[in-house]
Amino acid sequence: MPRPSRPERAKNFKEAIKRLWKELTSFRVFITIGLFLAALGSILSIMAPNQLSLLVDQISEGLVIRTDNLKMLFEHVQNSFNVEKMMEVIHMDFSEKTVAQIMNDDSLTTQEKQDVSHFLQVISQNQPEEILNEFQKLSDSVLKILLPESKYQDVVLSTQDKISFINFISSWQQGKKDNLVIPDTIAEILFEPIMIDGTIVTSFDQKEFLQTMGSIDETDMTSLYERLDEMPQSIQKIVEPVFQMDKIKQIVLILIIFYLLSALFTYIESISMTVVSNRFAKKLRSQIDTKINRLPLTYFDKNQTGDILSRVTNDVDTIVQSMNQSFSMIVSASTLFLGTIVMMFWTNSIMALTAIGASFIGFLLMFSILSKSQKYFVQRQKYLGMINSHIEEIYSGLNVVKVYNGKRKANEEFDSLNEKVYQANRKSQFLSGLMMPIMNFIGNFGYVAVCIVGALLTMNGQITFGVIVAFMTYVRLFTSPLSQIGQAMTALQTTAAASERVFEFIDEKEMSSQKNVSKTLEKSEVKGNILFENVSFTYEGNLCPTIKNFSANVKSGQKIAIVGPTGAGKTTMVNLLMKFYEINEGDIQIDGVSTKDLSRENVHQLFTMVLQDTWLFDGTIKENIIFNQENVSDERVKEICKIVGLDHFIKTLPNGYDSKVSENDNISAGQRQLLTIARGMILNAPFLILDEATSNVDTRTEELVQKAMDELMKGKTSFIIAHRLSTIKNADLILVMKDGNIVEQGTHEELMNQNGFYATLYNSQFEL
Repeated sequence: MPRPSRPERAKNFKEAIKRLWKELTSFRVFITIGLFLAALGSILSIMAPNQLSLLVDQISEGLVIRTDNLKMLFEHVQNSFNVEKMMEVIHMDFSEKTVAQIMNDDSLTTQEKQDVSHFLQVISQNQPEEILNEFQKLSDSVLKILLPESKYQDVVLSTQDKISFINFISSWQQGKKDNLVIPDTIAEILFEPIMIDGTIVTSFDQKEFLQTMGSIDETDMTSLYERLDEMPQSIQKIVEPVFQMDKIKQIVLILIIFYLLSALFTYIESISMTVVSNRFAKKLRSQIDTKINRLPLTYFDKNQTGDILSRVTNDVDTIVQSMNQSFSMIVSASTLFLGTIVMMFWTNSIMALTAIGASFIGFLLMFSILSKSQKYFVQRQKYLGMINSHIEEIYSGLNVVKVYNGKRKANEEFDSLNEKVYQANRKSQFLSGLMMPIMNFIGNFGYVAVCIVGALLTMNGQITFGVIVAFMTYVRLFTSPLSQIGQAMTALQTTAAASERVFEFIDEKEMSSQKNVSKTLEKSEVKGNILFENVSFTYEGNLCPTIKNFSANVKSGQKIAIVGPTGAGKTTMVNLLMKFYEINEGDIQIDGVSTKDLSRENVHQLFTMVLQDTWLFDGTIKENIIFNQENVSDERVKEICKIVGLDHFIKTLPNGYDSKVSENDNISAGQRQLLTIARGMILNAPFLILDEATSNVDTRTEELVQKAMDELMKGKTSFIIAHRLSTIKNADLILVMKDGNIVEQGTHEELMNQNGFYATLYNSQFEL
């Protein structure tokens, strides 16, 4: 049989997927639910990093001092140093009497007196900042005169307190912050109590805070932590690190809900797609099973059994496994991919551009690989079918291969096909396998880029540490879908390649429709007359007809033998009679009813057919004999086996008629043939067809079977196809066929007396 051609190029991927989606019409509700849940699960996964960022920020705030409160306190204290208010509190005496006292005081130096004169000029210009600066230049002797004891808001301010405060301001402005002291009386006036986070910070606490902070650098967080314990209790309370447990618990609860719902949706989606894929596989196998019974024999003549089996098993399984992975993965990964991009830009555009830019190369590599790998997936499925066909062919004819020393050639062909499968597998898996390491590299590179840029932005105060953590998660969520989409596309390619082969089989041309069938023949009412009227038939692809204008009139109960050389059309005639093939011209009638008006199943019910090729299935001897028959007694089975000559052989088996047999059991060809003959004899049909049924039995068994068949064929119309003409000498009518026509007909004696073509065939069997 010629091996069918195999296309090497990839077929239309788009059309294959469209056809697959069309076949999934009855499952679209489940698929839609599954895909919706997959998308919803991805959306929840996308929302989680944002909550994770908030959680990290909350935890971070619980590990460091509360800078917001510290900043608020600093601003309040600094705003308390109002120059005008300080001048009012200090209350300098610039009266003429005081100025004259200074100028006439011999204990004061000329420079001190000049500083006072200059100070008075600055006061006249009304520049507060300059007044404060010039004020600091005055000597203590002058200040004692200018700063007499006074009262402000019922607080008595001594000259020494005022001088100490002036020294504090001077040291503060000059950056000398060690051992700074603010008098309590001044602090009580300057620093108004303030409430921060429900805690009141008194004037004296603010004074202590300012004096403590004056000795350290505000940017030195280490020193700040070390001196924190020296600050007043109110200050410690508002700036000490504290965990906002209520907020943390709330965020953790939200995260748990997100992850649980995402896992639940993914689980339900997985179950839905598993149910859909397995039900779809069941549907495909049912379609294939139905299709096999509708295909004409010409299809099986042109296609190898192994290739057909590969479509039923390998290709259907491939569709199921790949479809279960690809559909939901594409939807969830696409949702994750697009949603992650949106969330990244919503969080921080600079970090988003960094992550996308680092991962962009993954797109280019992925699409480049996908464009080259599809044809290898198609080739893999094709070559799998070819190698299965070859194995089935060689295994079924193993004895012939060994007898003719065909092992080397068979091995060479197997090695060639195996090499093609290997190469297609290697190339497809190599290209698809590149995606994962490439995407891992891109993902790791994205981590590094995000960490570097995030650190710079954090140092500038543009983002928090939690944003970096969120983006590290986003990078994983961004790069992971790329590899998932790549894997899904790979699986989808496999699905498309396998579905093409399955749908090619399903779309094969079927036998002609039986919708015009209008008649039925009951087996018990059939008389057994058959009329062949100018029957012509040509095999598809052949130029010359196999049967030409064949006509014959077979009467009920006759034993008809059909003989002739190989290729004369004997088996073809029987196949036309059984309606395995549709005749091109002419008609075949059973009891005056055309087979065109009868269903194929009805015609098959009227015939018992025993072929040269034996077939046994896994089961007992009895089950093989009564195959597909009901209400057959054990006595009837034993009776048939005794007639055929099987009874003695069966009794030698361990369990007799209940012994298990199969196609692979060590049973001789003759015994197999006897079992199939017994199976045919037990079927009570009006017509019997024996196609070389005795070719595999020895001469003694042949005589026994011949007598048994003569007995069982009484009252039945029988057709016997035989090359060993000695087996049909007792036939009522012998039809001698040559080149598709009946050239002679009659009994054995009549045909021998004619000394024609039949006599030549018969005598040739005895020539040396």
